[in-house]
Amino acid sequence: MLALGKLLELTLAGREPAEKTQLTVEGVRMRWLSEGALEVRPPEARDNGLDLLLSAGIHGNETAPIELLDRLLHDIARGDLKPRARILFLFGNPEAIRKGERFVEQDVNRLFNGRHEQTSGSEAIRACELERLAASFFSLPDRQRLHYDLHTAIRGSKIEQFALYPWKEGRQHSRRELARLRAAGMEAVLLQNKPSIVFSSYTYDKLDAEAFTLELGKARPFGQNDGVNVSLLETRLKQIIEGNEPAAEEGLDGLQLFSVAREIIKHSDAFRLNLPQDIENFSELEVGYVLAEDLANTRWIIEEEGARIIFPNPKVKNGLRAGILIIPATDENLA
Repeated sequence: MLALGKLLELTLAGREPAEKTQLTVEGVRMRWLSEGALEVRPPEARDNGLDLLLSAGIHGNETAPIELLDRLLHDIARGDLKPRARILFLFGNPEAIRKGERFVEQDVNRLFNGRHEQTSGSEAIRACELERLAASFFSLPDRQRLHYDLHTAIRGSKIEQFALYPWKEGRQHSRRELARLRAAGMEAVLLQNKPSIVFSSYTYDKLDAEAFTLELGKARPFGQNDGVNVSLLETRLKQIIEGNEPAAEEGLDGLQLFSVAREIIKHSDAFRLNLPQDIENFSELEVGYVLAEDLANTRWIIEEEGARIIFPNPKVKNGLRAGILIIPATDENLA
């Protein structure tokens, strides 16, 4: 196997490879760009016009997606997986990955779309570098652009595998991409309706990629991910990479769609989220329930029928989102 296929080993060791570019026996070029960043380019005659960005480890303790990308890279380096797409593999926060922590000083996935310019430190620099790497990768004209940012969640979930679909003014969500997600094992998709500061929102909004944050289960340490079943996603990614996906299906049967009703923003240290610490994502909340409280008698009271909570986290910094209130959505506005 080519040494560059061991990107994860290099990243965990904090080492640069001796050779920055290598070719497989099939003529696939692997090029090391920077720490945790590797470009894969098929031979020109096999290139099908897709640019695929696969990122994981934006949160360093979410190891199942990192292991998934590692397996794909090994298969490419051995010649077992024969790409027809250009691919950029990114391990987002190498320092946090080495420490086994979600982040070191700042949550990298809250530092995109210009947010890194408002702060400092190594993780702000890394977010800026990730934007630069993505922008460079997606700079070729007349090509399809697809980005999957792979995560696992802090807590358990009543719907274990789901995706977040970013929003941009004047752009419709794609039924075809939702069908692809369903085939990849996603049980639900949150259709966002406002700008965001996460990585997939940057590539969707600024780089015109079809982009998604994928939540694949609960975060666990390296080697302890038997309970995170990514077999459907892994199969679909291999098909996308090799350009042999089954004929596109437009049906979304079995895929639950949600939209954002409100974001719960923590304004001060007095903020209180009135939920059990172990509450699961997609837990339903009754109308009239006092969800959260903050200074100046600020209260978030449930008014929406069928409301559910995802990503509740009262420990975020002031000014950041401490949870998202979602409601069921329909597929009537899809392109």
